Amino acid sequence: MSLKYEKLSPITIKGHSSLNEKWVQDRIADDPQILGLGDVILKDRERSQPRAGRLDLLLQDADGNRRYEVEVQLGKTDESHIIRTIEYWDIERKRYPQYEHTAVIVAEEITSRFLNVISLFNGTIPLMAVQMRALQLGNAVSLVFTTVLDQVMLGLVDEDEEVHEVTDRAYWETRGSKSTVGMADEVLEILRTLDPTLELKFNKFYVGLARMGQPDNFVVLRPKKKDLRIEARVDKDPTIEQKLEAAGLDLMDYDERSGRYRVRLAKGDVKKHAEVLTELLAAAHSKATGGGGA
Repeated sequence: MSLKYEKLSPITIKGHSSLNEKWVQDRIADDPQILGLGDVILKDRERSQPRAGRLDLLLQDADGNRRYEVEVQLGKTDESHIIRTIEYWDIERKRYPQYEHTAVIVAEEITSRFLNVISLFNGTIPLMAVQMRALQLGNAVSLVFTTVLDQVMLGLVDEDEEVHEVTDRAYWETRGSKSTVGMADEVLEILRTLDPTLELKFNKFYVGLARMGQPDNFVVLRPKKKDLRIEARVDKDPTIEQKLEAAGLDLMDYDERSGRYRVRLAKGDVKKHAEVLTELLAAAHSKATGGGGA
């Protein structure tokens, strides 16, 4: 079967005789994934904001804790559009702090001047700019969305070795306990079956890993007074979650920002659940060494 080439004609929605912003919102509401934000669902539309108008669209990750405050503008983006988007993002994040929030500006034309202005906020405010194009073929019209400015994820303190004060075992035996630091040793024993060169590296805010003296924090440990928190950097995987929960382990959450599963271990859990923990740690090790995620 031979494919036929058809030329698409770009059109401008602003000022169009039959298309308008409501039509664009309808298309996004019907299929939120066309924005390119991943597996998201529509949470609300024309969401009333206290003394600040209405938010065009509120989207949420289907299986996560991130929300997107989306503002649509026809034509060129302008100062008021940027300010309004940021204002709505700020209101929503304060009302619902249990979620991660990202402001999303959607416009037909995002000029280089305003792209530069928007980029000044990025890194301080989680902000994305998405350019929208309408294409016509006969009586059919389609929309194409292109991310021209993605959210900059700020580096976490855990990842910034240069700002850390190196501590020692005694520091963590006081901050946590000798028992929970001992549990960290048990975790290290499992890790050494994957790489015998790994060592614990005691930092002020967490216990990391080092390979031949160099930091390699694909797993981070946080000894508390009565338990040990493991944070393993792996791709989100329902199979891993099911295995951890089926074993009776306390799976705290999956931190989308750092890409880590966080598991709380009680005394005796490391040896009791060595098999499933080895699988989790092996997945993190494989991802860190280029072998892919779980």
